[in-house]
Amino acid sequence: MQDLGISILFKGVNFQRLLLGLWVTLRIALITIGISTALGLLFGLLMMSRSRAARGFCRVWLEIVRFMPQLVLLYLVYFGFARLFGWNLEGETSAILVFSFWGTAEMGDLFRGALTSIPRHQRESAAALGLTKAQINRYILLPQTARRLLPQAINLSTRIIKTTALVKMINVTEVLKVGQQIIGQFYREPSVAFWVYATVFLMYFLICWPISLLAGRLETRWSAG
Repeated sequence: MQDLGISILFKGVNFQRLLLGLWVTLRIALITIGISTALGLLFGLLMMSRSRAARGFCRVWLEIVRFMPQLVLLYLVYFGFARLFGWNLEGETSAILVFSFWGTAEMGDLFRGALTSIPRHQRESAAALGLTKAQINRYILLPQTARRLLPQAINLSTRIIKTTALVKMINVTEVLKVGQQIIGQFYREPSVAFWVYATVFLMYFLICWPISLLAGRLETRWSAG
């Protein structure tokens, strides 16, 4: 019976290599999500600033993120800026910079949308009852904003995790890159590509699926409440 190629996954340290590559993927994603969340909240507030210049700056940033493919931004930072200015940027650092640039704008727009979706009359009613601006923010705006924002922010996190697959194009040895290395090492086995890519798919699925379920449940629960 022909070897199906699945045994190659467990030959030597191949599976451990995939797990190490997965950790690189998660490390980039987690750092990016942390930076994007912190800066995104500030970005969202800046988008609602009274300053026309600040709003214009945010709009340009957001449009760049929306219309420029992340891969082009990766190449621009890793190959373009690094060589132009003589920076010694590692691939992982470049990826975090680019994905944080993208994630900050996306998170900021989500935060702005969640905050502005709260009816204005709630603020006016709270002010009429004698609540201070700080109390309105704490007891009225922030809880509702969090409920609207969290499911969308979780969905953005899954997108960031999936997009990290692009970093293999700038020589970062993440899980997909490791998989390609294993396939290249055992290229004579016709089915090895199927088993390796299926394993990588399963790894991404097992990470993103529970996160997506959580976002869906939170959205359903809070919209019903």
